[in-house]
Amino acid sequence: MTIDWNSFTPWTALSGGALIGIAAAMFVLLNGRIAGISGVLGGLLTPHRGDVAWRVAFVGGLIVAPLLYTVLFGRPTALIDTSYGALVVAGLLVGVGTRYGSGCTSGHGVCGLSRLSPRSLAATGTFMAAGFATVYVIRHSLGL
Repeated sequence: MTIDWNSFTPWTALSGGALIGIAAAMFVLLNGRIAGISGVLGGLLTPHRGDVAWRVAFVGGLIVAPLLYTVLFGRPTALIDTSYGALVVAGLLVGVGTRYGSGCTSGHGVCGLSRLSPRSLAATGTFMAAGFATVYVIRHSLGL
């Protein structure tokens, strides 16, 4: 494996991570809620009175922000070297994993770890280990 040093962008990655951390911290401090995407979206699937508006606004922001970026700066180039079928299967597996793990990487990895939650530490470690193992098997064992 080699690193494409022309595409290596540590400063934009660092600033993006800092923005995510600041947004998650502000969300929990101002609203008392965890900014876990699967929990926010799951709450829309089983709505409770008075609990829908902020969830719609949150998910709406996730949709509008990339569209606004595209209008202002153009569509970024993405290289996805797999089939649509593999992407669908991967997405479904991630969805199943978030249900079994009682949360997603944003809820556990960003918000849970910042609160020093042992459960989130275990979940994030499991997410990462599963990701490492999957990449190893797919890329090195199966050669796909």
